[in-house]
Amino acid sequence: MVGIIIATHGEFATGILQSAAMIFGEQENAEAVTLMPSEGPDDVRAKMEKAIASFDNQDDVLFLVDFWGGTPFNQASSLLEGKEDKWAIVAGLNLAMVIESYASRLSMNTAHEIAAHIIGTAKDAVKVKPEALEPETAAGPAADASGASAGAPGSFEYVLARIDSRLLHGQVATSWTRSTSPTRIIVVSDTVAKDELRKKLIQQAAPSGIKAHTVPIQKMIELAKDDQHFGGQRALLLFENPQDALRAVEGGVPLDTINVGSMSHSTGKVQLDKVLAFDQNDIDAFKRLKELGVEFDVRKVPDNHGANMDDILRRAQSEIDRQK
Repeated sequence: MVGIIIATHGEFATGILQSAAMIFGEQENAEAVTLMPSEGPDDVRAKMEKAIASFDNQDDVLFLVDFWGGTPFNQASSLLEGKEDKWAIVAGLNLAMVIESYASRLSMNTAHEIAAHIIGTAKDAVKVKPEALEPETAAGPAADASGASAGAPGSFEYVLARIDSRLLHGQVATSWTRSTSPTRIIVVSDTVAKDELRKKLIQQAAPSGIKAHTVPIQKMIELAKDDQHFGGQRALLLFENPQDALRAVEGGVPLDTINVGSMSHSTGKVQLDKVLAFDQNDIDAFKRLKELGVEFDVRKVPDNHGANMDDILRRAQSEIDRQK
């Protein structure tokens, strides 16, 4: 695995490492290096050398630094000498760059590959609102690709169906889209479909080159039965809760597996861990989905180990019964 050093002036590196972990999960072989006001170039170099020594693979190292020409960049450049064929530096650090570098390590084996890949993501993450302030640019290849097969005969290919009370957020927009390569992200919810603000926020949260839509459950059922317009489209479906997923499956949306990522706590629910909370209606919906032949993949992000849904439901039922 490529080792990643995030190096900045001040605590920026530590903070962005923490932020990336919240979205993508804790990562091995990734270290923050900070240049504090009382420190100098030699201190930064020593921290970088210590971080590199801790990596499982010291042949491929990627430096993500705050800006070109600063002390972190200069010390990384000094260490890079003689290793240019393996190591790489990317300046202009932002959170999207860090998350994409993590995701890229799942399929890319060299620092050079990752460095070349993440530049586009880092640039695409820089946006402005109101949108009218954006400079006009020609539509790029990614924009064309998102609709390249629209209109071709055939039905959706469902690359992921996920229950997540947060719907389209960082983990979905980065790690799951990276691992499943959808051309469409579809939020399936009667509630959200009536909320113009949430619909707009979901559209804005979509990764570059992927279109996001929000549709009522019945509309998704109709789309699933339309075999004339969606050939080649790879759909990632997001449900807020298991009840909505159940309605979709009972209506004819052909889902074999549902990923269970996050179910937020509310009054009357039992909290089993940091991300999963259930009430009796949730348990009953999952049991009915299982009766319909649906399997469950309980993971927050692709590189997590999956949990056993039957065990989770048994624990949830036991806790609910105990509280009665």
